[in-house]
Amino acid sequence: MLYAFLCTDKPDSLALRMETRPPHVAWLNEINAAGQLKFAGPFLDDAGQATGSLVVVEAETLEAAQALSAADPYARAGLFETVEVKAWNWVFNKPEA
Repeated sequence: MLYAFLCTDKPDSLALRMETRPPHVAWLNEINAAGQLKFAGPFLDDAGQATGSLVVVEAETLEAAQALSAADPYARAGLFETVEVKAWNWVFNKPEA
């Protein structure tokens, strides 16, 4: 099943995001190589600055998805004010298998 991580950064945390970006990208590459990552990217404010993240993964259970979300270096660094992990159904413009 697919799960979406809806992550909102803490206020004034852009410096922490940038400092933690290299291990975050390495983690994304790792879960991509494992076949779990479907897509990911930052939410942006009106000035184009990152304010959060959207990550969609494939996992067996909600608990497995939550554990994967907690392993994100951004989460471990305390970047996020909130994280919501929700089951998600990719209906339109889904890439062919």
